[in-house]
Amino acid sequence: MAKKGSIFFNFLNLGPKKINNLISFFKDPDNILKGSANDLRKIPSLTGKDIDNFITLRDSSIFAKELELIEKEGIDCLDIFDQDYPMLLKEIVNPPLVIYLKGNREVLNKFLFAIVGTRIPSIYGLSIAHDFSYRLSLLGIVIVSGLARGIDTAAHKAALENGETVAVLGSGLLNVYPKENEKVAQSIAQRGAVVSEFPLFSPPLKENFPRRNRIVSGLSRGVLVVEAAARSGALITAHLACEQNREVFAIPGKADSPLSKGTHILIREGAKLVDSIEDILEEFNIQFEAAGQKAQLFNLNLQEKRVFEVIGASEGVSLEEIIIRSNIEYSFLNKVVLDLQLKGVIKEIRPNCYVKTQITAN
Repeated sequence: MAKKGSIFFNFLNLGPKKINNLISFFKDPDNILKGSANDLRKIPSLTGKDIDNFITLRDSSIFAKELELIEKEGIDCLDIFDQDYPMLLKEIVNPPLVIYLKGNREVLNKFLFAIVGTRIPSIYGLSIAHDFSYRLSLLGIVIVSGLARGIDTAAHKAALENGETVAVLGSGLLNVYPKENEKVAQSIAQRGAVVSEFPLFSPPLKENFPRRNRIVSGLSRGVLVVEAAARSGALITAHLACEQNREVFAIPGKADSPLSKGTHILIREGAKLVDSIEDILEEFNIQFEAAGQKAQLFNLNLQEKRVFEVIGASEGVSLEEIIIRSNIEYSFLNKVVLDLQLKGVIKEIRPNCYVKTQITAN
């Protein structure tokens, strides 16, 4: 649990320099709650207004109510001094002092990868976001996004089908934005984590979202931009990722589509053009192997495992042979084969002939 003093900082609305000076002066964040006005005046960067605000807020019931709600709602809080604070996030410029969290804190230190994009996507963009998120999460990669409408929501929902996902909010955890994603946020908390650096009831102010975006990229090993206009929050996330020394990937689109402008800008700036998850996995040195892959990795059911074992790793197996060797009726087999293709573990190399497409992370 984060120190109470660290949580208190979130209410002060001070810049990083002033917060660092406070921490340096008081050594332990909890000591700040005991500091007097005379102590605060010894810190050169603090103004008289800052000190008055500090004293007023500390003596009011607002902060006490926040602490009560954290306990009542079962909200976890991590501060930068906590051993479970995400290591990657700690590396960025001005990392959040405190993270409010609903869900599993351990997920924040797994292999995280961000998928972001426009709030008003095309059908193509939604399909791409779903496919990439679904297949990457099958490998145990945790998908990170901002819970916004459109691409973000599609990425979260696809990851929830078979893996874990992290949603980073631009508002407080008890004021989920957009409202229609409250149920999605609840599901994410059960299969990953919903996080925010803002106090619990903070509104979704415009200036919050660039701050949210730096956490999306800061938590992640890389960022994939699916669709984005020439001026969009997704591009801000991508540029922040570059500054944080993260890998940036972009999906190409139609030359005349406004939703391709942003991704094409990124590609011209050096982002890696991708049209399959292989492009992403190769960048992280995650190797593809034709043999030795365990079917359990893909969460296959009994019938899917039976068909998966029948299909060869290098030579194609016909649908007729699959029927004979798997002893599954033709009417049901078509669905099983289609599901395996959607999960990305087999592919059709010619009509009604299939091979495995197995992936192993080293």
